[in-house]
Amino acid sequence: MESLERRTMGKVARRLVPYLMICYFFCFLDRVNVGFAALEMNKELGFTASVFGFGAGILFITYMLCEAPSNLVLVKVGPRRWIARIMVTWGLLASGMAFISGETSFYIMRALLGAAEAGFFPGIIFYLTNWFPGSHRGRVTGLFMACIPLSAAIGSPISTSLLYLDGTLGLHGWQWLFLMEGLPPILLGVVTWFFLTEHPADARWLAPDERSWLAHRIDTEHARKRQLLQLSVVQTLFNPRVIALGLVAYTLASLLFGVGFFLPTIVKSFGLTNMQTGWVSIIPPAAGAAAMIWWGRHSDRTMERKNHLLAAMILAAVGVAAAALIEEPVLKMVAFTISAIGLNACNPVFWTLAPNFLTGASAAVGIAYINSFAALGAFVAPWMMGLVKDATGSFTYGLLALAAMVVGGACIVVSFAHNSELEHAPEQQPALDRGQPETEGAGLR
Repeated sequence: MESLERRTMGKVARRLVPYLMICYFFCFLDRVNVGFAALEMNKELGFTASVFGFGAGILFITYMLCEAPSNLVLVKVGPRRWIARIMVTWGLLASGMAFISGETSFYIMRALLGAAEAGFFPGIIFYLTNWFPGSHRGRVTGLFMACIPLSAAIGSPISTSLLYLDGTLGLHGWQWLFLMEGLPPILLGVVTWFFLTEHPADARWLAPDERSWLAHRIDTEHARKRQLLQLSVVQTLFNPRVIALGLVAYTLASLLFGVGFFLPTIVKSFGLTNMQTGWVSIIPPAAGAAAMIWWGRHSDRTMERKNHLLAAMILAAVGVAAAALIEEPVLKMVAFTISAIGLNACNPVFWTLAPNFLTGASAAVGIAYINSFAALGAFVAPWMMGLVKDATGSFTYGLLALAAMVVGGACIVVSFAHNSELEHAPEQQPALDRGQPETEGAGLR
């Protein structure tokens, strides 16, 4: 059985994970490349830090409002079709950002981009629950989400390089940045329509015994969750565990985007050129990507989630607080790198928690709902950072506020109970298979 499991999951991982990573790479790049466009765009269009912060963050308001409805449609029409639709529309709008001409058009295009992209990330997380048992989910989520820091690391020199196309065919460099980086998701969306497989039972690229084993394993795992906690869509929205995870997601997204959108500006203030800014900005996300993959694997090996998440959040908060207080450029970048290591290590562990107790439609809605909290944080934090910068001339107090938010999120994690037994193979859980009641991990202590 172990050999069959290893063989099956190896095939599934090789088939799905690299492709989904490429898709998410461009998704995240098109979301945050505005930070590099700002190196030239803000001056040319007359944007203040607060105008830019509001425009960068407004994407997440429409994203938040459309998340749960988008995932409900995904369940109804199937992940393959809906994810393909999302990618094509967000690619078109990402390229359309090249034609903004002022504050109003900036706000409108960012808002439309958020609505178009809504549902992609939670849709993929939901999709992965239909292919990877809980005991494999931390490492797979870590690999998939490594695209967040990798898109920043790899995208930094690419984005700054595109700025040097300034004047080509009468377009500014920041316009070329938006145009070129919006095209790949359009092409990938078309490929997705034909490439993704909806369910293990439909996977003709698996051998019959592999299809049978995986379908049985996934169905049994989902049935066990329904046996212990059957939630309707409305009940999911008011479930205390779901709300608690949403609040934690808010703090993590606040740090990610509060720092992420302004990191190029902070780095350039060291007296660097655009290209030097791009290369230096690679350092924190590159370290974060390695930490994300390693910490997700470590969490799977130990089958422990809560303390892994707590330790990573504390490291992230300490790092960004240090970055706020340090003025020397090299030490400041070291502090940002420490924070990025902690923050990125949080993600693969955090996103195993909701699928641990949600399944079916409740999982689709719950994951999207939790990510909606994250979207709200991603809106508020950049706006707050811009307002603080305009008011004080410094990012110090904004960074300290982000550190305090993450500490608050860590306090919520302390109160959260997680039942890792639900992630084990069915044969390892005789008590649960006999229908005995769950004695721990049922909710917030």
